[in-house]
Amino acid sequence: MKKEKEEKEAKAKEPPKEKEKEKEKDKEKEKEKDKEKEKDKPKEIFVINPAGNLYYNWLFIITIPVMYNWTMIIARACFEELQHDYILYWVILDYSSDLIYLADMFFRTRTGYLEQGLMVKDEKLLRDNYIQSFQFRLDVLSMMPTDVFYFVLGLDYPEIRINKLLRIGRMMEFFTRTETKTNYPNIFRIGNLIMYILIIIHWNACLYFSFSKSIGFGADDWVYPALDDPEEPAFGEPMRKYAFSLYWSTLTLTTIGETPPPALDSEFLFHVVDFLVGVLIFATIVGNIATMISNMNAAQAQFQARIDNIKQYMQVRKVSKELELRVIKWFDYLWNNGKAQNEREVLRYLPDKLRAEIAIQVHMDTLKKVRIFADCEAGLLIQLVLKLRPQVFSPGDYICKKGDIGREMYIIKDGKLAVVADDGVTQFVVLGSGSYFGEISILNIKGSKAGNRRTANIRSIGYSDLFCLSKDDLMESLTEYPDAKAMLEEKGRQILMKDGLIDLDPANIKPEVKELEEKVNKLYSTMELMNVKLKKILGNYKNAGKALRQRIADLERLSGEEVEEEEEKKDAKEEEAGEKVEGDTEEKMEEEKGEETKIDEEKGGEGEEETKTDEVKHEEAKEETKTEEEKTK
Repeated sequence: MKKEKEEKEAKAKEPPKEKEKEKEKDKEKEKEKDKEKEKDKPKEIFVINPAGNLYYNWLFIITIPVMYNWTMIIARACFEELQHDYILYWVILDYSSDLIYLADMFFRTRTGYLEQGLMVKDEKLLRDNYIQSFQFRLDVLSMMPTDVFYFVLGLDYPEIRINKLLRIGRMMEFFTRTETKTNYPNIFRIGNLIMYILIIIHWNACLYFSFSKSIGFGADDWVYPALDDPEEPAFGEPMRKYAFSLYWSTLTLTTIGETPPPALDSEFLFHVVDFLVGVLIFATIVGNIATMISNMNAAQAQFQARIDNIKQYMQVRKVSKELELRVIKWFDYLWNNGKAQNEREVLRYLPDKLRAEIAIQVHMDTLKKVRIFADCEAGLLIQLVLKLRPQVFSPGDYICKKGDIGREMYIIKDGKLAVVADDGVTQFVVLGSGSYFGEISILNIKGSKAGNRRTANIRSIGYSDLFCLSKDDLMESLTEYPDAKAMLEEKGRQILMKDGLIDLDPANIKPEVKELEEKVNKLYSTMELMNVKLKKILGNYKNAGKALRQRIADLERLSGEEVEEEEEKKDAKEEEAGEKVEGDTEEKMEEEKGEETKIDEEKGGEGEEETKTDEVKHEEAKEETKTEEEKTK
């Protein structure tokens, strides 16, 4: 203890410079610790996103050497002149493709992958993920230095580089991603299929020439003709060799045309294998092209089936020819203008957020043109945008007529509408794109002289594209935005006041049926609560009375007095009477509720009379319950 005190005193006596030095040392230690922590942290490096453009562009680059190896290695191995005459070019192209292969391996070690929805950026994890994959083994095999065998076998054997074909996966990946990215997938699929067929025919042509060489050129009619035939010296030229072999391969694999019959057993076997491959190719071509054509025409076939069903229905129901012609013209307009698709059907597979973003870009500007929605919350506008439904009207169609109940509002996207008189000919106003109508009727503002009825006849002059927003959809959206509902109603009142279409006298403002129903339901619920509370109070009162009588009886027994049996009988009778009264009150309340529900069903629209009868009945019920309570007391 003394030593510690002395050390503390010595430290206290130390000059301030030494204290500053100690503080600096502590700071340096903390910095070193921070550096060690940073070293321990996983290093974040530049990571290539497999869904990005950089990755896709690299796939295109690596596809070029893969395609080169798949076409030229077999051709150089089978046609010797091709290998000898251009050896320098082949060396440059071969080792350039090897460098790209090597760069692709490094590229893979920097390609990120998702783990729990996040991109992994740790260098070690990325490298381990690539090394543990099956593709890494194929990449290593494709980079094996098989060119060493050139020193043993000579330069006439380019087939020793056959291991370079193992990178075909990169080419397939590029084609798959291109198919998803392109706007013309069916055309790309057809081109891709033709490319695969040409590669197979190319390989078969090279194998046919090599097989003919092993048997002997001109040995029989089936093999390639003799190279030194003086009558046809062109068969000795390199281009003729490849062209004839390609022609023979195409005839055999497509099973079109006739070829000389084979003579040897090996020729028969080769021919049979070629025919089998040809049958598979032919089946593949027919099947793929059939599916592609059906996919290309799927939308048209579905649309045509819809038209055929409607035509058949109109014929069975004996619809007039004039109306039938109008229906067919309407369908033609939809198809020719690309409006046959149902937006909700097309976008139903997308998540809500993406669907909302698409709807915002397509419809938001149109919705903002409606003045009552101009200052609404963004969330409400998004909900309304998702509920807009496109509708197309033919020339002469009535969008709404005077006196109709307004259940939707309309926004004109394209076309011309006319506000016409009752005769349907006299035009008052012509509405163009961006105009809207019916917004007041769906708000159902109290005091409106028109109520929820249409006040004008609106007719389509030509073909018109409109957006429709129903009253139910609007009210469903406004339930979550009560402030926006109040604001919209206030805007609607101001518009009606300007036009003089609102009655401000409260005596003339009739409550809605729904409001009356809500009030009646609230009264029922309060009455039920009162009954429950009354039952609890009566129950507590009875229990307290029983307990008090029991205590009095116990005291009388202890004091030696005899308990009168008559009092006990009276108590039992009173309990039975109280239970009967409770049962009678419950039955009466249920009967009253049944009668009231019958009255509600019979008088659905008369709100004021219902409320009066309900109030009278509730007062009578209250009086009866009071009299019954007094009886029980």
